[in-house]
Amino acid sequence: MESETPRVNALGQPIGAALADWTPPPVPPREAMEGQYSRIEPLDPKRHGADLFEAFAADTEGRNWTYRIEGPFGDRAALDGWLAQISIQNDPMFFAYIDRQTGKAVGNGAFMHIDAKVGSIEVGSIMFSPLMQRSRIATEVMYLKMKRAFELGYRRYEWKCDALNTPSRRAALRLGFSFEGVFRQATMYKARNRDTAWYACIDSEWPQLRDAFESWLDPVNFDGEGQQKQSLSSLTRPILARAE
Repeated sequence: MESETPRVNALGQPIGAALADWTPPPVPPREAMEGQYSRIEPLDPKRHGADLFEAFAADTEGRNWTYRIEGPFGDRAALDGWLAQISIQNDPMFFAYIDRQTGKAVGNGAFMHIDAKVGSIEVGSIMFSPLMQRSRIATEVMYLKMKRAFELGYRRYEWKCDALNTPSRRAALRLGFSFEGVFRQATMYKARNRDTAWYACIDSEWPQLRDAFESWLDPVNFDGEGQQKQSLSSLTRPILARAE
């Protein structure tokens, strides 16, 4: 993070912090990530297709697809076709989210807009089925992917969503992504306009974010009925950057 008083060049102009010792990180590997409650695996249509079709079918209204470019998928063949297409891509790089208790895939998402040369990466195309929404699994997979990105050496970790997608915007703040603004008429999809809300966290914030996630995910943070004792929002709120 840059200091409050920027450096100046020989002309007296303010310039950014020096990055002479920084080297570009590698592209994230297609390797599993293990948590207490979840496992993240490279997306495999043959392995995960049946589970994901069942999990997505629990959203009987198709509400989860409103702000997605694709979907909803009315039958298994349509879903399998989409999974086959996205599973071979390098960017976005898709993963399946596994409930360790059941061993079943309950959602998916991707690393995307991977720009290793400047150390920027985005988490996106997030699809949490009703089987993982508002659960420890949902939070843990976001922690595991953030952990991988920053431990690889990325400087910036982004979250973008339709500016009208209130649940996604709330989730970004809860997870420690600071709001950076709205790009008006940034794109279009499903024959409608999309203003895009931008959020991000940066490497200097990661140690505090890591501690916040690990404190929240610790089993001692939950009572006998599985209710949280301390909210993640209360732990991440002090880390959020103030919008200028």
